[in-house]
Amino acid sequence: MAPRGLFLASILLFAFFGSSYGVIHFSSLQKTLLVTASPSPGQVLKAGVDNITVTWGLNQSLPAGTDSAYKTIKIKLCYAPVSQKDRAWRKTEDNLSKDKTCQVKIVTKPYSSANKNNSFTWTVERDVPTATYFVRAYAFNANEQEVAYGQTTDVHKTTNFFDIQAITGRHASLDIASVCFSVFSVVALFGFFYIEKRKAKKTEGK
Repeated sequence: MAPRGLFLASILLFAFFGSSYGVIHFSSLQKTLLVTASPSPGQVLKAGVDNITVTWGLNQSLPAGTDSAYKTIKIKLCYAPVSQKDRAWRKTEDNLSKDKTCQVKIVTKPYSSANKNNSFTWTVERDVPTATYFVRAYAFNANEQEVAYGQTTDVHKTTNFFDIQAITGRHASLDIASVCFSVFSVVALFGFFYIEKRKAKKTEGK
């Protein structure tokens, strides 16, 4: 191959390996973690008020050493398919660097093979949007790469979802104040017209 051809081939190979290095696909991960969450299927939680308790651990039916590369566990709140429909900003991608399924971090913990049953209680954050959710755990290696996962729904994401209702920004006290102000405004308006009418009658009587 001519020197020019070798140079072009080198550039292409460098670009290929440079673009693919470090890319992790969800389909390549092992489902080794058992994950449960406290909400029952269909339960509606209120953002800023209710809690979610997540438990996770290695599937004990797997061979010893399965988790030897696990260094960190990250628990995330993930959108169910029904809340992803027609919402590109929540789209599922096999390339995890582009995946938008799990956008809300619940907790990050060091992985311990000695602890078979981990748990964490999380208060739903006030800015979590209204949607249907499930919980997923990712296991990361020493290079901060995803190597395994577990989730509260099945592989095809069809069961065991719960809902979160976002804060609307309206409060009962504000509603009461608004009603009182409206009533006061109406009363003041009628009072104004009454006074003006009396003034007009006095003027006519002179």
